[in-house]
Amino acid sequence: MSEHLPEYELYAIRYAMRDAKRSQHFMGGDPHDGPMDMDYFIWVARHRAQVYVIDTGFSPEAAQKRRRAFLCHPAEALRQLDIDPGTVGDVILTHLHYDHAGNFDDFPAARFHIQEPEVHFATGRHIRHRYFSSGYEAEDIVNVVRLNFARRVMLYVGAVDVAPGIRLEPVPGHSPGQQAVCVHTARGWVVIASDAAHYFENVQRHRPYPAACNVVEMIDSFDRLLHLAGDIEHIIPGHDPLVMQVYPPARPGLEGKAARLDTAPAPLPERKPARRAS
Repeated sequence: MSEHLPEYELYAIRYAMRDAKRSQHFMGGDPHDGPMDMDYFIWVARHRAQVYVIDTGFSPEAAQKRRRAFLCHPAEALRQLDIDPGTVGDVILTHLHYDHAGNFDDFPAARFHIQEPEVHFATGRHIRHRYFSSGYEAEDIVNVVRLNFARRVMLYVGAVDVAPGIRLEPVPGHSPGQQAVCVHTARGWVVIASDAAHYFENVQRHRPYPAACNVVEMIDSFDRLLHLAGDIEHIIPGHDPLVMQVYPPARPGLEGKAARLDTAPAPLPERKPARRAS
């Protein structure tokens, strides 16, 4: 029963960003084009001494290569929440794209929780195609293989409770092994969607994001997220700057850097397009 589960503190950490437009975030573009920036996050669930880091972000070198604005190294951002990455015992990887699965060396004590279909895909025959491989960094995938040889990877096929109050749920579409992380908090279950929904609007309007390995599965996963969460206020998208706007800062001084997700958000504002495309 939920009342017997631990209540985790839950945080979103913003470590990078890039300028973008609405037309880049919806399959088929958008008739109302205008600015719609992209933030990059990792997340943390903490209950007493138990810490789960969710995704590990990319490095300054990857930021330079891909022309992303690097705001803070994820490892340093964790220290702002009094978390030493060197002592973290569990890291959940929602999927293996470059912006979610780098910096493994910063977590020398961790084991990594991944859906097995994601590893199969990232090392399989389809990754030769640029459409798919562009989302991954080859060295990150090689490191996953090395970690598996070192018995530090936990591979799953399907939903699994990795701990009381921490549940992994497959939500494929963006990638074959995309998983959401359901975290039990003081306000109930909160679902870290990661890239199963880049933006709140992807879910709200059932508009798929252009980077998809299976569009049908992506749209079905929107429904799955809503079923798991109960409503949009309990879903945390993977890249939406609104997260930093509607949730309070993790602590004073971390405004725009880290948000606390285990408290209720402010009402989601309705996005108004800047202009209609000609």
